[in-house]
Amino acid sequence: MTLGLVAALAGLALLDSTSIGTLFIPIWLMLTPGRLKVSRFAVYLGTITVFYFVVGVLIVLGASQVVGHLDGPVALWIQLVIGVFLFVISFRFDGKKKPDTGKWQNRINANGSAAALAGVAVLAGVVELATMLPYLGAIGMMSTADLDAGQIGLLLAGYCLVMILPALLLLGARLAVRERVEPFLTRISTWFAEKGASTTGWILGIAGFLVARDAVAKLFFV
Repeated sequence: MTLGLVAALAGLALLDSTSIGTLFIPIWLMLTPGRLKVSRFAVYLGTITVFYFVVGVLIVLGASQVVGHLDGPVALWIQLVIGVFLFVISFRFDGKKKPDTGKWQNRINANGSAAALAGVAVLAGVVELATMLPYLGAIGMMSTADLDAGQIGLLLAGYCLVMILPALLLLGARLAVRERVEPFLTRISTWFAEKGASTTGWILGIAGFLVARDAVAKLFFV
């Protein structure tokens, strides 16, 4: 486990922290009228964190089987192709298509029970399975590195914690200085409703660069 790998994974986790499930639904929970219930927030964020971790473990197990049947350089070339692919498709997101934020806000407000919020978290995770490309890139980097099962599990847990860190920091600010933070949260929500697609493009582009850079470094400089 190298410092470069850890830094790249942290960067990818921060990119993943800007998804609907890990940032914007928590923001909408903070903006729900009435007193903020930390327990509801904890149920949602805890559920989606566990969901990501379990999915990551399952994918790593499958990826390890595939990588185990490939020569080291072949697996790294595949990683490089994936990174370049992510970078190229990022240019397809021009910001003209706006995300359906109202749908998620309605689900949050429809039922405030803990079970309902856990269900929203799982649903958000399932919906994002097709777009959690930074996470898949991070898992690819772990699979091609010389890591044992314990190290991979630790990195996955750390990745998931970094992924929810911005939401936790915003929650702390919301609890400490509500009057100052709520206008900022509202601006973030409005901005995402208008620029969500272009944000996805930037996330994919940066993730593709990090994944490809890691492969190039291992192929030609290690």
